[in-house]
Amino acid sequence: MMVRLPVSLSSGLLLAALLPLAACGGGSKDRPKADLAASKVTTIGVNAYLWRASLDTLSFMPMVQTDSNGGVIVTDWYANPNSPNERMKLTVSILDQDLRADALRVAASRQVNQNGQWVDAPVKAATTQKLEEVILTKARDLRRMAISG
Repeated sequence: MMVRLPVSLSSGLLLAALLPLAACGGGSKDRPKADLAASKVTTIGVNAYLWRASLDTLSFMPMVQTDSNGGVIVTDWYANPNSPNERMKLTVSILDQDLRADALRVAASRQVNQNGQWVDAPVKAATTQKLEEVILTKARDLRRMAISG
């Protein structure tokens, strides 16, 4: 399942990816090539690569809230068809305009079905850490593609 972004958001992401290229014709020759995809060039309130990577990574889950200015994505409860007695809900917070590991936080809630009632259950720390790694890797790949493309 693919999340369709509003035209203004997808246009903004495209603009954020292309704006740094407009500066390629002149300016300082000392500027490193990595600056072509400067993370702060964005029309949303947070890092565009982390935002896109988060939406892509969580696209299989129903969304309750997506706030690109505040950098918050909240999913609804999702039960894996292979584990129908367990469900998870995620909140992703993007805390900065820079593409850095500490600019991303994933919080998870987990519930298990006991006698027909959903009961809160602990979430392994490795679960949220793995999700953060997946999002960061995807964001770095998106940035790399913007630089080389």
